[in-house]
Amino acid sequence: MKYALSTLAGATALAIMLIASPSMAEDAGIIVYNAQHESLTKAWAEGFTKETGIKVTVRNGGDSDFSNQIVAEGTASPADVFLTENSPAMALVESAGLFAPVDADTLAQVPQDYQPASGKWVGVAARSTVFAYNKTKLTADQLPKSMLDLADPSWKGRWAASPSGADFQAIVSALLQLKGEAATADWLKAMKTN
Repeated sequence: MKYALSTLAGATALAIMLIASPSMAEDAGIIVYNAQHESLTKAWAEGFTKETGIKVTVRNGGDSDFSNQIVAEGTASPADVFLTENSPAMALVESAGLFAPVDADTLAQVPQDYQPASGKWVGVAARSTVFAYNKTKLTADQLPKSMLDLADPSWKGRWAASPSGADFQAIVSALLQLKGEAATADWLKAMKTN
C-alpha cells in the first residue's frame, strides 16, 4: 500500500480500515470503498486531496456488498480503504485476513478501550443502541440489566427488534466477540423463542 493510514487519518480524520494489498490505482491516488454517508465521505476525500494532493476515488455502496466484494477480490482488490459503519461487514473482511496493520502512531490516537485487539482497523465514530420503554408499563428497576436478559421467558412478547437490521447485526457481532459462539447461539435461540 502506497499511502500510510496515519497520513490519511491526520489529513481528514478518515481513520478506518486499510486493505492488505497494493492498490491497482496507486499512481492515480487511492480508492475508498465507502459504505458510509456519501456526503461526509466526499467532504473527507476532498479535504484529504486538498491537503495532500493525492487523488481519492470514492466508490459508494452497501456494507455487505463491499465486504463480500473485497473478500471475492482478495489481495487483488483495488480498494485502499474500506469505510463501513457496521461490524459484521468489517468482521468478514478481517476474518479473511485482508486488512493491513494500522501504524502505531495512528492507533495511539484512539483511546485504548476503543482499539481492536488485532490493530488492523480504527473506528472514527461511535453510536449507541438504546432500549426505549413505556414508563407507564415499566419502571427503571424492571428493565433488563443486559441484552442477554432479553432472552429470559419473562420478556416474551414484550419487546421488539429488527433482526435483519444492521444495528441488530452489530449487536450480535459484539456479543460474538464478547461472549463467544456458544453463548451467542444460545441467546439467539432463546430470542427466537421469545
